[in-house]
Amino acid sequence: MNPDNEAQLIEELRRDEGVRYVPYRDTKGIPTTGVGHNLQASPLPAGWSYPLTDAQVDTLLHADLANVYHDLNTSLPWWADLNDVRQRVICNMCFNLGMSKLTGFKNTLAAMRQGRWTDAAAGMLNSAWASQVGARAQRLAQMMRTGESL
Repeated sequence: MNPDNEAQLIEELRRDEGVRYVPYRDTKGIPTTGVGHNLQASPLPAGWSYPLTDAQVDTLLHADLANVYHDLNTSLPWWADLNDVRQRVICNMCFNLGMSKLTGFKNTLAAMRQGRWTDAAAGMLNSAWASQVGARAQRLAQMMRTGESL
């Protein structure tokens, strides 16, 4: 992902996930901090304390994004061939869902890979995930359908 596109993704994730400098429990009860950083999966580095600084939040987010890119490159290498907007959509979904749940979107991912954007958007919206994240899913599906930012 190019740096300008990553900067837009970070802006979108900060809006979608929120930014927290102290720990909280997400909608599933998982301890979380920063920009949707799962503390069960990846505890804070030794010596860090709350409230986090902006630099610490950014460090966690960049590490989490590196994991997202690795997971996508490993499991769905074709994602890098999508246009910038659609790359952000699949990264946003992977960040939110995790790779194991994202790969459960078999028909949706097949539609993305084949360039069937309307089908991919419909699959995104016809999911439990869409009902859980509401406006986020609507926006991401529209971006997938059109290939344009909102």
